Parts: sequence; C-alpha cells; structure tokens
Amino acid sequence: MKAYAIRTFGGPEGLVAVDLPTPAPAAGQVLIATEAIGVGGVDTVIRSGALAAYGFEEGFVPGGEVAGTVTAVGDGVDASWIGRRVWAFTGTGGGYVEQAVAPVGELVPLPEGLSVVDAVTLGSAGVVAHFGLRHAHFTSGETVLVRGAAGSIGIMAVQLAARGGASAVAVTTSSAERGERLRRLGATHVLDRSGAGEGGGGAPAGYDVIIDVVAGKDMPSFFDRLNANGRMVAVGAVAGQPPADFGTKIMTAFQKSMSFATFSAATVPAADRSTVRSAQFAAASRGEIETVVHDVLPLDAAVSAHRKMDAGEVFGRIVLTP
Repeated sequence: MKAYAIRTFGGPEGLVAVDLPTPAPAAGQVLIATEAIGVGGVDTVIRSGALAAYGFEEGFVPGGEVAGTVTAVGDGVDASWIGRRVWAFTGTGGGYVEQAVAPVGELVPLPEGLSVVDAVTLGSAGVVAHFGLRHAHFTSGETVLVRGAAGSIGIMAVQLAARGGASAVAVTTSSAERGERLRRLGATHVLDRSGAGEGGGGAPAGYDVIIDVVAGKDMPSFFDRLNANGRMVAVGAVAGQPPADFGTKIMTAFQKSMSFATFSAATVPAADRSTVRSAQFAAASRGEIETVVHDVLPLDAAVSAHRKMDAGEVFGRIVLTP
C-alpha cells in the first residue's frame, strides 16, 4: 500500500512516498480503508525534527487521525465493526496511509450526514478545544483570548467559548480577512499576532482565559494580558518551545494569582474523549458546529500540504484523500 514517510527531517521535501505492506490488525485493533486523513500541526513539527529527542526517527509515518471504513478486526474485537464508517485516532503517527490500524477504543462511528472530511477536521481539534477550555476552568461570562485561532484547534476553541457564554472572545490572527471569518464563527474582537489591534479600543484590557495554540518565543508577553486569577493553557506549540525563563513573568506578577498549564488530550480517558467526539460529530451533522476545511488534496500532495502549513497559509484543516 502507498504511504508517506519522513525520509529526512527538515523541510516538507523530506516527506516521500513509500510502499508498505498492508498491516494486519493485532489484538484489540481494527484495519481501516482510509478515505480522509487529517494533516495536523504536530505532523509538521515531527517532520521538522524538532521532536527527534522524544524518540521520533526518520522513516516515521506521520498522521494521527483518519476516517474511513473498517475492513478487518483483530482478536477480541467485535466483528460487527466491519463495514462501519468510523473516525479513528492512530496515535502520534501512522495515518498517512491507504490502510491504517487503530485501537478499537479509539474509534467513533460517524453519524449520517457527517462526511469523512468533516470528521478528520473536527475529531482531534474539537476534543482538544473542549477539554482545553475545561482545563482552564472556563465559565460563562468570562473573557477568552484564543492565540493562533486560524488553525483547526483555534477555530473550535472560538466556537466552543462563544457557545459556552463567554462575554468576549478575542483572537490573534495574521490578517483582517481571517479575522472576519473568525468573527462569523463567534469571535468578538480581532487582534494581530502580537495581541494588539482594534486601535487599542473595544477589546478587553485583560482576559480570564487564554487558550494558546502557538507557544514560541512570544508566549510570555501574553501573561501581561491575563486578569487577576487568569489562566493560560497551552494546547499546542506550533511556533516551538517558549523561552526557558518564561515563568518569570508569572512570578513577577505574583499578586495577580495567575496560572499557566499545558494540556494534552492524552491525559483524558479514551472513553471520555469518545463521548465528547460523538456529541460534537452529532452537533456538526446538525449544523450546530462548523467544520472549516482549507483544502482537500490527494495523498500524493502530502508535501504540498506541509508546505502550505509551514507557510502559514492554512485556515482550518487540510485533508488528504488516498
């Protein structure tokens, strides 16, 4: 079967087509004929080599979420899964393939009316946004800033914060056009990447919650935008690690009782993730949550997809189709 693997760490050209044997599902696993593959920010970070110290090696197949039809099951898996349309989490990788294996506990059946493209646009991003806001102890009436709102996680965080009764939902983004699109999704204030915008007027002076998808060298400056008892939660690091001394900002403002946390969906039990995904898939099929697809490309365009990601051109999710 065709797959895309990282031949060399670095730029998108390090991704190459390879021919791999079709895997057989092990005990507790299923085999899925993939029809849609989500391209995530973490895929580009792994491809760059930034996470090589964490055990990622050249030859690795990226991709953490797929949707398609179950074609075979391993030992201990109910055969009734065969023939069902599902979304699946394949782990930190293994998704850029024509045939993917996934644990049965990481499957969610797709409701009628939800396409496979929409499923991989929402599946991971919606869960991260949902539990990221919960990790921040967000409550109705609070002000929220989503830093890096043009990606799939940010877009979902905007929608969920607005639906959750936020008194203001500010976003940082790179252009006025993206800002207007985010307003239509629930944003009330549009700021530039530095957190400035709207002429200094209109936007809240501070925020109760900041959901940060970006991290990077500029992350500490956003502590200045937290209210007393404000909480910043980093749900991603698409711009890389923050400075080693980033916590100094919090300690300097000790009397504001601010807090910082990271959040990974890996810390949420699989059953809880599946419950939220099922609810979000159903909401999307009813039109209550909007999925934003930047482009649908063939699997052979994986390099092009990563170039778009690296260039910051993507609003929403790129989806690959075998």
